[in-house]
Amino acid sequence: MPSPRPNFCNTTNSTSASEEQAPDFYVVLPVIYSIICAVGLTGNTAVIYVILKAPKMKTVTNMFILNLAIADDLFTLVLPINIAEHLLHYWPFGEVLCKVILSIDHYNIFSSIYFLTVMSIDRYLVVLATVRSKRMSHRTYRAACIISFGIWLLVTLIVSPFFVFANVYKDDLDITSCGLNFPRPERLWFKASRIYTLILAFAIPVSTICILYTLMLYKLRGMHLNSNAKALDKAKKKVTIMVFVVLAVCLFCWTPFHLATIVALTTDLPQTPVVIGISYFITSLSYANSCLNPFLYAFLDDSFQKSFRKMLECRAA
Repeated sequence: MPSPRPNFCNTTNSTSASEEQAPDFYVVLPVIYSIICAVGLTGNTAVIYVILKAPKMKTVTNMFILNLAIADDLFTLVLPINIAEHLLHYWPFGEVLCKVILSIDHYNIFSSIYFLTVMSIDRYLVVLATVRSKRMSHRTYRAACIISFGIWLLVTLIVSPFFVFANVYKDDLDITSCGLNFPRPERLWFKASRIYTLILAFAIPVSTICILYTLMLYKLRGMHLNSNAKALDKAKKKVTIMVFVVLAVCLFCWTPFHLATIVALTTDLPQTPVVIGISYFITSLSYANSCLNPFLYAFLDDSFQKSFRKMLECRAA
C-alpha cells in the first residue's frame, strides 16, 4: 500500500511479503477502507459546506475546523486508490500519482495534529483572556485564515522530502509497488524518516498540547468568575470541551501509529500473521480518524446542529 502508516518491520514497503502471508487481511481491509471513505467524504464535505454557507459559523475555531475537514476530505478522496491497489496487488497508477498519494497521506498525518495544536493554543489564550477579563482584539476570522494558510505552508515544507523519495519500484517478487524508496544505506534513511515523523508529528505538537491544557486547567481551577465573565463562561466552555474531545479522539487514533514507529525503530519483528494484523489494525485506526470528527461536531456543537438543520430545511423547501 502506498502509505507511511507503520508496519513493524524495518522496511520501507512490505506489502508483497505480507500479502503472501496474510491474504485474509486483503479481503477485509478494502471493505473497512471503503466504509471510512464513504463516511469520511460525506461527513467532512457536510462540515465544509455548513461552515462556508452559514454566516453564524464563521468563527475563529470553525476556521480551524474547516481546515481539519479539508485535510480529512482530501485524504478520503484519494483512499479509493489505496483500495484499488489492495485489490489489484500491485501499483498500476504511475510515479506521479504515487508521489501525490504518498504526499497527501503525509499531509493528513501532519496537518491534523498541527491544526489541533493551533486550536489548543487558541483555547489557552481565550481562557487566559477570560481570567484577566481582557478582550482579544487580535483574535479575528481574518487572523485565523492567515494562520491556517501558514500551517498549510509549514506542512508542505515538512512533507516535501516524502514527495521526493516517493517512487514506483519493483520489489523482491518483481511486483510494481509504490512507497518511500530511500538511497543506500536504506535502513538508516528509513529510521531517519521515522524519527523525523515521530518528532514533528507527535513529540513536539503533543508536548505543546499537554503543556497548554495543564496550564489551562491550573488557571481555571483558581478562577473566580465575575458577573460579566459568567456569561462568557458557558459559551466558551462548550467550545473548549469540543476542542478537547476532538483532540482526545485524534490522539486515541494516532498514538498507536507513533508507538508502532518506536517499535519499528527499536525492534526487528518477524512478519507473522499476528504482527501483520496488529499493523493493519493500527493503519485502519489512524485512517478512521478522518471520518470521526464530523460526528463529534454534530454531537458537541449546537450551532453546527442548528446551521446544518436550517440548510436541510431550506433545501427541502
